[in-house]
Amino acid sequence: MPKPLTIKLTAKQRRELEDTRDHHQKPYMRERAAAILKIADGASGLQVGRSGLLKQRDPDSVYSWFHRYEDEGLGGLVIRKGRGRKPAFSPKHATGEKARDALLNVVRREPRFFGYCRSRWTLPMIRQTCDWLRVTTVGGLSQLLHRLGIGYKQARSYVHSPDRHYEDKVSLTQLCLLKAWYAPERYVFVYQDELTYYRQPTLARAYECRGHTQPLAHRSYRSNTQFRIVAALNAITGQVTYRQHYKIHRTNLSDFYAALRADYPNAEEIYLTQDNWPVHFHPDVLARLQPQTFYPAPPRVPSNWPTKPGKTAVQDDLPIRLLLLPTYASWLNPIEKPWRKLKQDVLHLHRLSDDWQALKTRVAEFLDQFSRGSPQLIKYAGLLPS
Repeated sequence: MPKPLTIKLTAKQRRELEDTRDHHQKPYMRERAAAILKIADGASGLQVGRSGLLKQRDPDSVYSWFHRYEDEGLGGLVIRKGRGRKPAFSPKHATGEKARDALLNVVRREPRFFGYCRSRWTLPMIRQTCDWLRVTTVGGLSQLLHRLGIGYKQARSYVHSPDRHYEDKVSLTQLCLLKAWYAPERYVFVYQDELTYYRQPTLARAYECRGHTQPLAHRSYRSNTQFRIVAALNAITGQVTYRQHYKIHRTNLSDFYAALRADYPNAEEIYLTQDNWPVHFHPDVLARLQPQTFYPAPPRVPSNWPTKPGKTAVQDDLPIRLLLLPTYASWLNPIEKPWRKLKQDVLHLHRLSDDWQALKTRVAEFLDQFSRGSPQLIKYAGLLPS
């Protein structure tokens, strides 16, 4: 049986302990000072540990506090540097950031590489694989992951470009963009793309009463007619050149290039970055442009297409150079962001399904506001220089 603890406090010591108990900024110091005062008033260390404090404590801890106070005074109650509970990822990793990176390196890989016959990770599997973690329960691991900023999240569809010339195409695009940045009076750099929109409104979120009532997309009884836009976004100024047609074919595309040249009549060269839609490279379209040299590889076109322009094709020498995006890499074309804004501001939940012409006019008005450039659109598209 442990020896009963007794201590006789001077008036100064009692005042010091009472002040610590009532006013110290550290909760553990207030608790320890209260324990010493209770022992001084006749309570045993066992009584103080089990029922004398706000939270039950191991009596051995109370004995430790008492002896440290006897030896060192109030300073002995302070937690010494280097003591206390060690992080669950110590000593393998010195910081939470390093532990987080190590855990992400595991959970981003397929579990089968670690011998598990599953496609997704579970908490027990993570705990078993990362045996350097000092956690003994699944609940403890869950709390640690939350503290490190790792959660159980819904996945999204993802595909990376299979283009074997991915790096070369990106490097060429960046080089031409730099030329336009440093010599905008000589070079123009634009991102080009096409978009289809429809008579009927697209569904999206909107404000409505909470409960079962939902916002309504007002549709007409007419067929869901479509219309096409071809546009180019200036990567430096935010200027948008566009044309609308029922269908984008090679003649419309050729005329669009002439309109683009008219917007930049003094440019020595216009770099036009676009995807790999075969119509972009039809001989009738290329006949309108300066001779093209596609690097690092020519685009693929149907084998039954002609190799020379037709008799009705317009022959010209527009100073437009086509730059190819990697295949399946839409994230490299910032004009997707203005398309997104068009949908958010005009096409989602619109109420013009019975007035097809008015909807086309509204789309034109939206695009016309960027005809002279827009710093706001540049920022929205993520094209501001870093």
